Amino acid sequence: MLEAVIANMNTFGRVAVCGATSEYTDISRGSLDLVNVIYKRIAIKGFLFTDFMIHHFPDFMAKTSNYLRTGELKVIEDISLGMESVPSAFVGLFNGSNVGKKIVSLIDEED
Repeated sequence: MLEAVIANMNTFGRVAVCGATSEYTDISRGSLDLVNVIYKRIAIKGFLFTDFMIHHFPDFMAKTSNYLRTGELKVIEDISLGMESVPSAFVGLFNGSNVGKKIVSLIDEED
């Protein structure tokens, strides 16, 4: 996917990389062709959310809470039911099969 992105980027483009949980256990990764990164002078920078937490977290919480309250921001949840779904839900975090926040509900809230 990254090679396709880089091939279609503009010169001096920037790529922010965060959240590669599905990559943690992938031992079949090939090497990345960096020729386009060099010729297009593309900057690739990884980051963790904690890099921004101290300075931006209070403002983030205030704005996000308001957006959730007013319905401007919708939460996407991928909910599995029952204790028996825990193993497959956990594996799904590493193979990219979930969408949004992964939750395992031990009781059916609709009952």
